[in-house]
Parts: sequence; C-alpha cells; structure tokens
Amino acid sequence: MDTALLSKTAAAMVAPGKGILAADESAGTCEKRFQSVNVECTEDNRRAYRGLLFSTPGVNRHISGVILHDETLRQKDNAGVAFPAYLDNLGVIPGIKVDKGVIAIPLTVGGEAGGEKVTEGLDGLDKRLAEYFKLGARFAKWRAVITIGENMPSHTCIYANAHALARYAAACQAASIVPMIEPEVLLDGGHTIEHCEEVTEATLRATFAALAAYNVASEHTILKASMVVSGNACKRQADVAEVAERTLRVLKRTVPASLPGVVFLSGGQSDLSATTHLDAMNKMGAPWPLTFSYSRALQNSALKAWSGKAANVGAAQTAFAHRAEMNGLAAQGKWNSKLEKSAA
Repeated sequence: MDTALLSKTAAAMVAPGKGILAADESAGTCEKRFQSVNVECTEDNRRAYRGLLFSTPGVNRHISGVILHDETLRQKDNAGVAFPAYLDNLGVIPGIKVDKGVIAIPLTVGGEAGGEKVTEGLDGLDKRLAEYFKLGARFAKWRAVITIGENMPSHTCIYANAHALARYAAACQAASIVPMIEPEVLLDGGHTIEHCEEVTEATLRATFAALAAYNVASEHTILKASMVVSGNACKRQADVAEVAERTLRVLKRTVPASLPGVVFLSGGQSDLSATTHLDAMNKMGAPWPLTFSYSRALQNSALKAWSGKAANVGAAQTAFAHRAEMNGLAAQGKWNSKLEKSAA
C-alpha cells in the first residue's frame, strides 16, 4: 500500500473547481442513451464518443478524473494512445468501475424475494485491481443501490451493501487505488424529502461503520453521495435551499472530518438542478470539498449535439466544456443562472 500515492490521488480528485466525469456506462446503458439520438451502440461508436469527451480543449481545467469502464480502459484514441495514458498526460486521473452490477437480495422482508438489490464483484477483485493499476487506474468506483419503497430499504439491504462497499474499499487501498464509495439512494418513487433524509442518514451511518470495521482509512477514501431530494413522483418537490440544507445536515452527522472530499452523483436530476444544488451547498459551506461526479448531467447536452456525426464533434465538445465549467464554478459556490443564459 502506497499511502503517499493514495493521499496525492485523493487530494487531486477533489481539487478546487474540479470534479469527476463518470464515463463508466456499460454497453447496455450506452445503448439506451445512444438510442435517444439514433446512434448504433457499437464498440467503435462508444470509443469515438468517449474520445471526443476526453479530447475536449481545456478539459483538465474543470475535470480532475474520469471513471472508465473496463472496455474504455483498454481502448486507444485515433493516434494509438491508450486512453489512460492520454488522460494522465493531461493531468486527468484515470479511474475504473470495478463492480459487476446488482442482483436481487434473495431474502428480504417477510422471507420473500423483494425489489432490493446488492452489488456483486468481490470475487477476484484483488487480481483485477492489480491489473487495473498496471493499466493506469489510480482510483476505482463501486455503486450500491438503495431503493425507497414500501418496507424498503430493509436492514438486510443496507447492511449487505455497506459491507460489500467496505470489503471493496479495503481491497482498493491494499492495491494503492483510492476507493470511491457510492451508496446511491434512488430518487425514483413518491417518497418525501423527509423520508429520503432518514434513509440517506441510515445508509451512510451503516456504510462508515462497516468501513471502520474493515480498517479502511477514511483519509484515503472518497464518498460519492446522493443528494437528499424529494422522490421524483412526490407531490411536494423541495426547493434548492431545502435540498442543500438537508443534504449537508446528513453529511455532517455521518461523514468523518478526515475524508478528503465528497463528490455528488446527479442521480437523474436535470443538468441545471444538479448544478444549482451543488452550488447552494458550497455557498453554505462544508467541512470537506464538495464537488461533482456526474454522468448524464455532464453528458446530456454533448450527446445530443454529437448524435453520432463527426461534423458535430466541435459542437459536442463546446456543450460538454460548458457543463464542466458550470459545475466547476458550482463546486466553489461561484455559479449563478446568468452564466447559463449568457451561454445559451
């Protein structure tokens, strides 16, 4: 374990005004997104699309790292340079998604199969991490999924996912790779923001207790957190200030002060909402750097502008650069809506 490297990587991931691009979508997820712009989801198209994001002029001004899929980690750009090396040359840290997706928890409330999930991928993880380190990855990501619903989440679901996250994080640190832990509380459903706050707090408490039980060093760990928001089908949608206040309250109650920083997932929020909420939290102030690790909220406008056409690469890069800049400002509490209007 190279603790000096872990410290250097973690600090660089949450550098002022910078955040993480999540470009680790599976082929299945990519296919859904590509279908929305009528692009065939081939390996070469995925490579071309991700390549245009990585080669956006000035990308390193607001992007500190990129979470890659296994496929992308092994791909090269048009000049034959491996993507991890290309990013590293820009001062952008290559990362890797290491989980294998979710499966149903066999027994949940009442002893029957339910709608709750646990993430798999621990088998053989140490060997994969060693290979990923050699390929250039310096941080990793593992996503857990927590669903709010009738009798959900159960203690079983929270416990199972917390311990999987902790085992993953311990393996990462042993391999000198910074673990990004992502216990995502889904916004799908009609639940209130009050209920979301309760579930998020319980999830984070269990997660950090498990990390401590497995001797995971919090100073070498990055939290990828959900924002505390109203369920997308809830009649009362909380405003920006309430989202920021409740999210910060939960974090202050559960997250160790030694953590290098917190990055937020957008979780299906609109581009503008994800930026606005991040900015509001930073204007309020927090004990840690608060920044972004967005996928759709960084890529939506770029994907639409590109639509699979080489002639549109410049327009797509302009759209991506704008969203990266807006979120970079939000990560410092310096964003305002006039900046969006002036760029429209």
